[in-house]
Amino acid sequence: MIKAVIFDFDGLILDTETPEFESFREMYRMHGSELTLEVWGACIGTGPGAFNPYDDLEKRLGTAYDREVARAQRKAFYELNMQGADVRPGVRAYLKQAQQLGLRIGLASSSSRAWVTGHLERFGLLSFFECIRTSDDVAQVKPDPELYRLVLKELGVAPEEAVAFEDSPNGLLAAKRAGMHGVIVPNPVTVRLEFGPYDMRLDSMEQMELKELIGRLNDRSSDRQQRA
Repeated sequence: MIKAVIFDFDGLILDTETPEFESFREMYRMHGSELTLEVWGACIGTGPGAFNPYDDLEKRLGTAYDREVARAQRKAFYELNMQGADVRPGVRAYLKQAQQLGLRIGLASSSSRAWVTGHLERFGLLSFFECIRTSDDVAQVKPDPELYRLVLKELGVAPEEAVAFEDSPNGLLAAKRAGMHGVIVPNPVTVRLEFGPYDMRLDSMEQMELKELIGRLNDRSSDRQQRA
């Protein structure tokens, strides 16, 4: 029986990932190179150590370039694309429905606490979360399961009693390694990536009410237990 829902942040609650990819792709193009999703996809949902686009671009160019200028231009492009951004469709409804259903609500993100809580506060969502764990709290971020294990421990629920909502393969892998149910809601960038095994896939949280989704996951768990 599912007792908790745990959300990712970047790309799942707020789509920062599409503008970020587009900003770095623009930076590459300004230097006559091309950043593909095949290369970029490996670092989505994990920490900055997975891939350094500035080092990669220099390697491709075969020579040094003005990184400070490139950083400033990329940041300006990112901020332009983020102007007027709102949380993804259905996010607010899922959080409200989770409260109404009496579910525990947590968040596990590979980003920093300041980044996550700052955005949640801006959109009026911070108070929904009983537990937030970020890169500040762990030695290894996703796809390592440590973030999810910390949230599960804080909420006092077993892995099989919780469902993780993720938008990236790395995030899904972390949730599955923690023994949780995994529901993916890809964004315009991650929809083109290959995911491992998941329990359900949604195009948007507006596609299905949370109560129905939880009911389906509970029914599947009961069926598996009966067949065991």
